[in-house]
Amino acid sequence: MMFPQVVTKDPTAVKADVEAAYLKMFPQGDRDFVALIFGWAEECFAGRHADYQPIDARYHDFEHTLQGTLCMARLLSCRHATHAQPQIPQHLFELGLIAILLHDTGYLKRRDDASAGTGAKYTATHVLRSLEFAHQLLTEKSFSDADICSVQNMIRCTGIDAFLGSIAFGNAAERVLGYALGTADLLGQMAAEDYIEKLPVLYEEFTEAARYDRGHTGFISKFGGARDLMQRTPTFWRDYVLPKLDKDFAGLHRFLSDPYPNGRNYYLERIEANMKRIKDQLILEP
Repeated sequence: MMFPQVVTKDPTAVKADVEAAYLKMFPQGDRDFVALIFGWAEECFAGRHADYQPIDARYHDFEHTLQGTLCMARLLSCRHATHAQPQIPQHLFELGLIAILLHDTGYLKRRDDASAGTGAKYTATHVLRSLEFAHQLLTEKSFSDADICSVQNMIRCTGIDAFLGSIAFGNAAERVLGYALGTADLLGQMAAEDYIEKLPVLYEEFTEAARYDRGHTGFISKFGGARDLMQRTPTFWRDYVLPKLDKDFAGLHRFLSDPYPNGRNYYLERIEANMKRIKDQLILEP
């Protein structure tokens, strides 16, 4: 196995793995940085930000963010080892970690949100809300406007209907980080051991989102039930996610292959195993 098993329900375990990847890339890096930004994220998702409640979306929870963060750190560390161009400078890599830790903060409800529903009601607008959250938090942390813009550009690479051609990346390295974030967001969740068990929870989020949808997207309301979502998932993987990874995100997932670029890919193998489990389960439960 190329990567060690990391319990993604444990922020401390994920933090240690991400920190190891960061220091492998940048041995002279700030040894307090990863712990610092993980602390910010934990505070926000736990409801310790003055303006936001704790996360209550059950699929897009903090573990979901940790799964993506772990995958992104691994991908970029592996890419760095190949000396691929453009090289990612330390500061931009740090902004990339911040971006993925904040990319789903759009599911957080504001402190004064007393209306019914969980943060899943913001599914259709969660990317825009994540951009707003990142701007507020990083302004509070005294980041420059340029750094905040970089983080926001990376976050814009997420979302089912992201139009990458409209993102005004500052440079080629920033684009790589945005594509790495989008790649890791998809791979991290779909490779999870409990991905199949959480699909009904994802369907519940879609159902709630559909009740609050204001025409932003039809995707969230097109499923006929949790079983329908499960039935469509292997096709979603084959016909949407894989082409997106290869084309839109420039095949960055190949840096996770050992050896690069055509060796075994831990994340793709885990996802293919999940797709097989789904098909087998549907056969057993007609």
